[in-house]
Amino acid sequence: MVQASLFKFIIGKSIRIISLLAALCLLSFVLVSHSPVDPVQAYVGADMAKVSPEQRAKIAEHWGLDKSPAERFVLWGKSLLQGDMGTSMIYRAPVTDVIKERFQASLALMGIAWALSGILGFLMGIAAAMLRGSWLDKLIKWYCLTLASTPTFWLGLLLLIIFSVWLGWFPVGMGVPAGVLKENVTLANRINHIILPALTLSIIGVANIALHTRQKLIDVLESDYILFARAKGEAGLKLLWRHGLRNIALPAITLQFASLSELFGGSVLAEQVFSYPGLGQATVQAGLRGDLPLLLGLVLFSAIFVFTGNLIADIIYKLVDPRIKEGNAI
Repeated sequence: MVQASLFKFIIGKSIRIISLLAALCLLSFVLVSHSPVDPVQAYVGADMAKVSPEQRAKIAEHWGLDKSPAERFVLWGKSLLQGDMGTSMIYRAPVTDVIKERFQASLALMGIAWALSGILGFLMGIAAAMLRGSWLDKLIKWYCLTLASTPTFWLGLLLLIIFSVWLGWFPVGMGVPAGVLKENVTLANRINHIILPALTLSIIGVANIALHTRQKLIDVLESDYILFARAKGEAGLKLLWRHGLRNIALPAITLQFASLSELFGGSVLAEQVFSYPGLGQATVQAGLRGDLPLLLGLVLFSAIFVFTGNLIADIIYKLVDPRIKEGNAI
């Protein structure tokens, strides 16, 4: 029975991710194909006036731009099934290599922001619920509601102005110091450049976790079994530890893993503000310069990344509480 349930779970998730990826690729291809951006002009750059019509035609032929959109999509799909995502027109390198290099930088940024926002948001939500109605509760709610409506790029610019321009504590941008060879970049240099982007994403990500945890814990504290526990003399941290944490941990875990999509979207803006060389900046460049192979590769990768986060949340749900079955999770 357990094996059948697991097999059904795997089949269902596989069908979902395959259909999702196919739809995203088709939609992205159609949108980019109808974009006003001229890929050849974006490829050549400022020297476009020096390029003759014959050279322009050869460039278009080299990148397959002389074919119809349908033909290009079919050719790209065949290459993808063979494990080849194509070559980036911007970076003149295989798309897989570009994604691998950029993902290493983005993983560090998003990992730090994801962990900090989850831990701080969870603790703030617990504190606000346990001290409901106090000045601390009101302060946390005000803080979270303000941040929930704050654009990522605006907060990034604000932190950049204060801590980089005015105070000079952190570099203005980039992932490593300018003019320093890769082999000479130290861990301290990388940490110094990643603090502000990670802080920007962490501050924004705290709001949803904190507000959700606060409301969930308030509902738990008002339940009948908590009233019974209070009648037996339990209170404070002991009551929270024995009866509250498990009930608020499961929804918080799900929300935290589901926030990967928001985190990825926020990293696009944060990386642009801080000129951080990650997947977000590569996505913006691919869209603005009509680099279709790279853009489609990034769409596929980001979809798999977000889907994996949701899948991990489902698996943790099942491990923590085996009573929860597929399709009945709350």
